[in-house]
Amino acid sequence: MGEHLGLDVDGERVVTHYFATREWAYRGWRWAVTVTRASRSKLVTLDETVLLPGPDALVAPQWVPWSERLRPGDMGPGDLLPTDEDDLRLEPGWTGADEPAPNSVLAARAEAEADAPTAEELAARTSRGAIAAVAEELGLGRVRVLSRLGLYLAADRWEKDFGSHTPMAQAAPASCSSCGFLVPLAGTLSQTFGICANEFGPADGRVVALDYGCGGHSEAAVMPAPLQPAPPVLDEFSIEPMPLHPDQHSGSVPETGQDEELGHS
Repeated sequence: MGEHLGLDVDGERVVTHYFATREWAYRGWRWAVTVTRASRSKLVTLDETVLLPGPDALVAPQWVPWSERLRPGDMGPGDLLPTDEDDLRLEPGWTGADEPAPNSVLAARAEAEADAPTAEELAARTSRGAIAAVAEELGLGRVRVLSRLGLYLAADRWEKDFGSHTPMAQAAPASCSSCGFLVPLAGTLSQTFGICANEFGPADGRVVALDYGCGGHSEAAVMPAPLQPAPPVLDEFSIEPMPLHPDQHSGSVPETGQDEELGHS
């Protein structure tokens, strides 16, 4: 221990003294020695000695649960992200797991073991079968579905990244609602969001707000079609004279030696 740095009175006849530490790995830390004295006693008892960080000590950040440290993009191949059973972003869905399908083997066996159903029971089974068929057609059958809170949270994230308040949207010539590269969504989100399908745009494959926009709008700058040259015209009826000896037609007289060579050739 080093020099005495001070003390704190923790309670009646309980005092904690602080001493500097000489360990180079613990700069800014200090030894805390807590002593006490029992009532009507002249002896001092040493309660504990511990090394604690001081005001200027280098300490690790406060521990944060992994669920709060997780950020988008942290998951890798093979990673599992568990969800709480009471996650507010999800709500119970309809799977029909509590009852067998009307046309399944379990349903037929249950009917064989049970007594003859009444007309009301048959009507109820028919109604459940129709509901199951409609639910399967609509894509239901999940244990949990997105709750209204989860829907709002997702919409807020998408609006923040690709919404009308971004610098890209402010400088865009038009919004995504009139762009030909927008792929519409289904359900309630279709009124506000879509998916960008422009491979050269900044939001390709992302969910964008309908009032978002960028310079890759399909109708922002339409390039004119290139001019096509006219096809060549072939005149097969007129005759164009082609002289075999252009030098003779020009009025020049060749020399004798050249004439003989031409004659022999």
